[in-house]
Amino acid sequence: MKTSIPSLVRAAARNNAEWCAAMSRSHGVASEFGEQAWAAPARTPLYYPDSVTLIPGADPAALVSRIDTAVPGASVKDSFADLDLTEAGFQVLFDAQWVHRPANKAVGPSGLSWDVAGDTDALRDWALAWDEGNGNADLFRPELLDDPADFVLAGHSADGRVIAGAVASRSDQVVGISNVFALDGGPDTAWPFVLDAVHSLFPTLPVVGYEHGDDLAAAVRHGFEPVGPLRIWTHVGQD
Repeated sequence: MKTSIPSLVRAAARNNAEWCAAMSRSHGVASEFGEQAWAAPARTPLYYPDSVTLIPGADPAALVSRIDTAVPGASVKDSFADLDLTEAGFQVLFDAQWVHRPANKAVGPSGLSWDVAGDTDALRDWALAWDEGNGNADLFRPELLDDPADFVLAGHSADGRVIAGAVASRSDQVVGISNVFALDGGPDTAWPFVLDAVHSLFPTLPVVGYEHGDDLAAAVRHGFEPVGPLRIWTHVGQD
């Protein structure tokens, strides 16, 4: 039976929140799932939100009360793009689209060998390639290797260097993809290997994620379809 689009968006939002929780845990930040949203009361790692809504129509006041807006950098992933957080001191950072690719959709050859990073050295090599010299490779900590739901996918050149990658996060209904990169060729180089790896690891699970701008166009070229809007809000802080 075909999964409805609203159900897909909810599954994608939950999957993404679980990945955000895993990243937070790896940095020693506790978080909690509620009926309406996942939230962390302390600041989450760089690039990761302090809260992700799980259902449409979440209560903005209740959501904001669960995160720390006193420390600069608070952010909310509004999974259904249906909140107004301006009165709480937030502004829109960007809009994006959840994307979906069916499990049974054909996957072409990638031209790259790949594996799952299984030790600290492999994870470090992957993180350095992902970071491309920006100084944020330490975002991906060894504790991630202990999480059974998350898989760091590394695409290799002929001489064994990591030249492309992504993270696959498995949940009951879907596998979510994030942190897609390639050192040359961008997402059009990365997606074929990522989809090959995901199909090999999780052949019965549909693939979800979120993208915007040129990265959204690239995902569509590789068989994804947009299934619903989301919005990232960031707290403007105090003057």
